[in-house]
Amino acid sequence: MKIKELRELSNEELFARRYELRKDSFNLRLQQQTGATEKPSVIRTSRREVARIETILAERARK
Repeated sequence: MKIKELRELSNEELFARRYELRKDSFNLRLQQQTGATEKPSVIRTSRREVARIETILAERARK
């Protein structure tokens, strides 16, 4: 998702999305260790999206 789309979501939706992405990234890391990962670049995009969500949540907390 783009940062613009993420900013439109509510805090609850962002928390749910972050939880889902963290769970998926954990599973992707396990797959990477076993050599079953088809697209290793998905790990990077997942990590970056989690960082985007955490940035938005931190900005909202400061306000």
